Amino acid sequence: MINVGIVDTTFARVDMGSIAEKVLRESLPNAKIFRYTVPGIKDIPVAAKKLIEELRCDGVITLGWVGKTLTDKLSYVSMSVGLQLVQLMSGKHVMDVTVHEDEVEDESKLYDIAVDRVRKHTLNLVKLLVGGGEALKPYAGRGLRQGMPDVGPLAI
Repeated sequence: MINVGIVDTTFARVDMGSIAEKVLRESLPNAKIFRYTVPGIKDIPVAAKKLIEELRCDGVITLGWVGKTLTDKLSYVSMSVGLQLVQLMSGKHVMDVTVHEDEVEDESKLYDIAVDRVRKHTLNLVKLLVGGGEALKPYAGRGLRQGMPDVGPLAI
């Protein structure tokens, strides 16, 4: 059985945890799913670490939301470094899915970005958990994007 962790935040403006949970239930019907909700992104790394160490998760998807201020951006950098350390210390994939409020001018587009990004990255995590390091190889160099339209490969 595969154990998968989901970390989401109360700061997020979209319930990304429920989206990830639905995709996981559809893609891995026999998996055990653990969800851990924290206040904000700086709390994500320890939650991911606890899911891996205490609940024996084989992989974790983290769902963060970053505001527009410099403080928000610095908090994201701190969280990202923390997640890299969790991955290196555990040898497990921790898929960072983050929506930045300033990535589009029209705030109404953030919902669609969040939904698309969560779905695609959750499926990426599923592929890695089931197929290992070779699972995403067919998609290498294709300019695929999560939350935005794919840009495609460059022609040589």
